[in-house]
Amino acid sequence: MLPTVPAAAPVAGVPTAASTTEGVTTSSQATAVPAASIAPLAKYKFVFLGDQSVGKTAIIQRFIFSTFDTTYQATIGIDFLSRSLVLEDKTIRLQIWDTAGQERFRSLTPSYIRDSSVAVVVYDITVRASFLNCSKWIEDVRAERGQDVVIMLVGNKSDLADRRQVSTEEAAEKARSEGALFIETSAKTGTNIKTLFRRVAMALPGLEDTNVGDENSLIDVELAPSPPSAPQQESQCGC
Repeated sequence: MLPTVPAAAPVAGVPTAASTTEGVTTSSQATAVPAASIAPLAKYKFVFLGDQSVGKTAIIQRFIFSTFDTTYQATIGIDFLSRSLVLEDKTIRLQIWDTAGQERFRSLTPSYIRDSSVAVVVYDITVRASFLNCSKWIEDVRAERGQDVVIMLVGNKSDLADRRQVSTEEAAEKARSEGALFIETSAKTGTNIKTLFRRVAMALPGLEDTNVGDENSLIDVELAPSPPSAPQQESQCGC
């Protein structure tokens, strides 16, 4: 007959299962598993589009860091930042993609539009050509996303009203005809920057009835740096 092997000593607080076969006793310890898991944040991808030097990077930097620099460098390829917003009892994560406006990077744009929730199309109110080119940017968005995207048309550099080449009324009508939202901003002074993101957030699927509150209560900040592979930049004002 086989000798009896004493059972392993149980660990306090951990349930033990035991079995005996022909006088041999074995034991195993059960591992506790958490009963509940934390739900992930709802994530929304924002892609910024528009001609070079209209102020896409400046708007994003003003929103994320509350800063403005007159010597922004032109984005090469794509750049990425993220920020969390608290809307009433909901917390959402904005994944903000800053695209290059140069023609040589235009072929990269569709891949970033493809799974976006929001397209922010920016023009410079002092450069009429940048406004006219918004039609092509919006066309690119519709080609990739159809109607399953929120489009915001943004006239930036409203602080330069004395050099205006695009009227507010003309831009607002353009936005209506394209089924887009519209706002004028100044990244330099911060005018309407938070309002831009607030209005877009209120138009996102599932958040239409959310009361975002005033500009000062809109944002609960959580910053994330650009990925390690963030593109290099070349010197050129993008304000």
